[in-house]
Order: sequence, then structure tokens, then C-alpha cells
Amino acid sequence: MNIAKALAEENRVRIILALRDGELCVCQIIELLGLAPSTVSKHMSVLRQAGIVKGRKDGRWMYYRLAGRDAPGEVRGAVSWVCDSVLGKEVIKKDREKLSEILRVDREVLCGQKKKRGR
Repeated sequence: MNIAKALAEENRVRIILALRDGELCVCQIIELLGLAPSTVSKHMSVLRQAGIVKGRKDGRWMYYRLAGRDAPGEVRGAVSWVCDSVLGKEVIKKDREKLSEILRVDREVLCGQKKKRGR
């Protein structure tokens, strides 16, 4: 598990902060970051391998959440430190606002838009 590698990339830190309030569908993460699905998939893979996030499939949806109390102490400590370090950054404030808007959109509609646009 390479925690440092996982936390060394800005978009992965943004994903972690977005997941602090709960589980998100991968479509919601893609919309938040404005990245290609393949890029988000790679980021999620790095975060999963580091033990920072957990994923689950529910029908056609893939959901991610932060690893909870079941995560090793060093993972929890590193995630807490990173989150505390960047919480006041402007990009994080904008992400919270954007995520609030994204969460108001029905997942079926949001993920359907991605398929139509070829994302």
C-alpha cells in the first residue's frame, strides 16, 4: 500500500475530500473533477490499492467511500492530516459548492448524460 503516492496527486486529494461527507457514484466524481472516466478510474484504483477508499458495485453503478475504522491507522492518520492541510484552499471550497449542485441531479440523468457525450 503506497499511501504517499496516493496522496501526492491533487485530484486524488480532491476525491478524498469529496468522499468525506459520504459515498459517491463514480459519475458524480467524474462530473466534479471534469476528467475522463478512464482517468478517474486510474485515480480510484490508486486510492483503493492504498487502502484509502472502498468500492462497491450496485447494479450498473459503482460507488466509492472512504475506508472507515477498518482502514489501518497510518491510512486514517495520513488522510486526516491531508484533509486538515488543504481544507481552506479555494479549489476545495469550489468543489464543495459544485458537489452540492451535482448531488441535486438524479444519478440516472447524470450518468446518462455521460454516456451520450461519450464520456
